Amino acid sequence: MISYYMNKNLAIRRTIKNEDVYRLLKKIPAGKVTTYGDLAKALGNPSASRVVGRILGQNPNPIQVPCHRVVMFNGKLGGYANGTVKKKGLLEQEGLSFTNGIVSEFTKVRISLSSNGKPSD
Repeated sequence: MISYYMNKNLAIRRTIKNEDVYRLLKKIPAGKVTTYGDLAKALGNPSASRVVGRILGQNPNPIQVPCHRVVMFNGKLGGYANGTVKKKGLLEQEGLSFTNGIVSEFTKVRISLSSNGKPSD
C-alpha cells in the first residue's frame, strides 16, 4: 500500500509494505499492545495509521501475526477482521483488562517499536 504525507510543503511518498507491518507485529509480546500510529511512525510515515489499519485487515495469518495487539491511539479496541468481541477476548487471554472499552493501564502495556522491531522511546 502507498501512503502520502506532507513534509515542509512537499509531498513525499512512502511505501508501507504489508510484510514490513507484519514483521513488526511479530515483535509485540503477548500482554502488550501498540497503536496503528505507532506502527506507522516506526515504518517512517507517521500519518499512515489508516494504511496500517487496512493492511492489518488483510492479515492472512492472524495466529502468527498478532494484529489483535494493535489498538487505537486512546486505548480503544479499533477494528478486527474477526470482530471486536474476539479481539477483546484474545487480549484478555493475554492478561489485559478493559475499563469502559479502553485497555486498562494503557500507558503501561503500550509498546512502541522502531523499524528494526526493537522497543523505542
